[in-house]
Amino acid sequence: MKFISWNIDSLNAALTSSSNRAILTRAVLSSIRDEDPDLFAVQETKLPPTGLSKKHKEILEKEFQDYSYVYVTSKEEARKSYAGTMIFYKKDLECKATYPEIGAPGSMDMEGRIVTLEFKDFYFSTVYTPNAGDGLKRLSDRQVWDKKYLEYCQELDKNKPLVLCGDFNVAHKEIDLANPNNNHFSAGFTDEERTGFTNLLEGGFVDTFRLINGDVEGKYTWWAQRIKTSKINNSGWRIDYFLVSQRIKDRVKKSHMMDSGQRQDHTPIILEIDL
Repeated sequence: MKFISWNIDSLNAALTSSSNRAILTRAVLSSIRDEDPDLFAVQETKLPPTGLSKKHKEILEKEFQDYSYVYVTSKEEARKSYAGTMIFYKKDLECKATYPEIGAPGSMDMEGRIVTLEFKDFYFSTVYTPNAGDGLKRLSDRQVWDKKYLEYCQELDKNKPLVLCGDFNVAHKEIDLANPNNNHFSAGFTDEERTGFTNLLEGGFVDTFRLINGDVEGKYTWWAQRIKTSKINNSGWRIDYFLVSQRIKDRVKKSHMMDSGQRQDHTPIILEIDL
């Protein structure tokens, strides 16, 4: 099976805006469609609590006519049009969707951060992990999230193997970002966040990119938009991952990044696995 994951940074803008960035985003969506994945997960949809509009649905039905989809948005208790996750899956696949709340602090459970699909032989779950924020003001809550998320994943893993994907908002090791020395106190590379990700791996899951590609350097999934030359100079971070349960790691065939061209921010990632 082939899976793709992408932090799209506003599905609404991708579908309806005429900006240059939206045009670049739609080009990436077209490339994803050409890859013909069995499942395609999206993070940071930024949809309102009311969900997809009629226009959105019409566009999706035209552009992804071979897919059904499920999604969750931020609720009224959280910031409007914030976060949000979504999964597209081929219409011939049978699955059951859940939208878990994991007991995270503050408004995190209200922000639409997790969608999980249950198939006959495995789970597929996408996550948009909370950012520690400017000044690391959300770091302590993020640490609680990491603990609760691990517990949630381990409960699923007791029943069936699990494929996890999404924007985990952490570069795990120094090899996972271009300038580690300057970022030890930056959101996404603090010792606390890295430890949280280590705990996830040690809790029964495998980073498929490192499994397949070893310690290859200079491979990233995100380049800061506010720095115009970040992608040109490949000054990036690897913060998007496909993880799998330890017991199915030998079934992984490929794990790599897609080319998103001139578009900065996140690039899609691909997993091919025998399930």
